[in-house]
Amino acid sequence: IFWDFLTTNLDPAVRPVPILQSINLLLGLLALAWEWPLPLLSFATTAMHRSIEARLAVYPLASLSALLLYQGTNPGIYYLVGMGVYFWAYSEGEVVCPEPWALPRRTRVGKV
Repeated sequence: IFWDFLTTNLDPAVRPVPILQSINLLLGLLALAWEWPLPLLSFATTAMHRSIEARLAVYPLASLSALLLYQGTNPGIYYLVGMGVYFWAYSEGEVVCPEPWALPRRTRVGKV
């Protein structure tokens, strides 16, 4: 754990069973599947994939689990930057398309 020099209170999270590392691995795989959905999995067409709010709820937990590990401080910082960008997109009204790797459909107004 990164904070070993300050306290040993978090040692049960890594010894004797690596619970924190396992949580970090699972959240990292979830983030990878969330950002790059495979067409073989049906996750790409779910409302969970299209929800920026859900990402803003899960990514702080992933960032915290990464920041608690010494080897995970850089990914934890990347999670924080990603959360900032997702918050910016959410506040601007961005949407995630229901179909991966597609652009949102826009209605045509007027003559073209």
